[in-house]
Amino acid sequence: MTERFPFVACAYARALAESSDAFRRQLEPDVRELEDDEELGPDPFDEEGEASGCFGLKQRFPDRVLVMTSNACFMNCRHCTRKGLLRHAEVVRSDEELAACAAYVQEHPLVRDVLLSGGDPLVLPDAEVMRFVRAFAALPQVDVVRLCTRAPCVNPARVTRDLAALLGRCGKVWVNTQFNHPDELTPAAAEACTNLVRAGLPVSCQTVLLAGVNDSADVLLDLFRALQRARVRPYYVFQCDPVAGISHFRVPLERAVEIERECAARIGGLGLPRFVADVPGADRKIPLAELEV
Repeated sequence: MTERFPFVACAYARALAESSDAFRRQLEPDVRELEDDEELGPDPFDEEGEASGCFGLKQRFPDRVLVMTSNACFMNCRHCTRKGLLRHAEVVRSDEELAACAAYVQEHPLVRDVLLSGGDPLVLPDAEVMRFVRAFAALPQVDVVRLCTRAPCVNPARVTRDLAALLGRCGKVWVNTQFNHPDELTPAAAEACTNLVRAGLPVSCQTVLLAGVNDSADVLLDLFRALQRARVRPYYVFQCDPVAGISHFRVPLERAVEIERECAARIGGLGLPRFVADVPGADRKIPLAELEV
């Protein structure tokens, strides 16, 4: 099983899994990952076949692009959308490849938002992270450089004050991270978030709705409140993507909508994220209520 979907976990993630069953389910391989589903493939968003014509850059929406900075993570999440693609993903490494990505953005003036993703950008040294950030922040048309990382959750020591200060001085960086359960908001994780916020970086959380992990309003509300205490905005709750190997994590749509409604009745708007699904071929994230049958 791990030959198909490799197991990777840094020391911090392994330790957290020992104290939290909810986190352990996101880390440990499960034989159900090998169950075939005729309706699900390894690449529902056609990321391998997506033809931007620029190595390592992907564009699904007119105003934003995603740049693959790495094909490694501090932890291979078992629910990851790219779990079957990362090992052979096109990753931008050379100065020439990065310059070509920047040129692509310049040639597409509607692009104002660049997502640095992978993998996790923060597996790279600070200098490499900033090489990517500066390449796009220097473009006048770009308003936002989004650093997409799960490091605050799975390896918070990586989010140092020095790194946060470098990112904050850029003036365009926003951080998107992922916390899925209140157990993950440890003191170390909260400190990592504090380092980012104090450096002037907006931090948002994109939670994934996972069966057996956080599929209850009580758990999610505890998470949203913990995020607010850390000054992290609960931004999205995503229905699990339609990817092979993660069907056992998917929460039925009717139950997901029920959870959303219960959360909305019990917390104010500032603490309530949008519950959405990323649907192949759609031109936006789709609110779950619009998908309800």
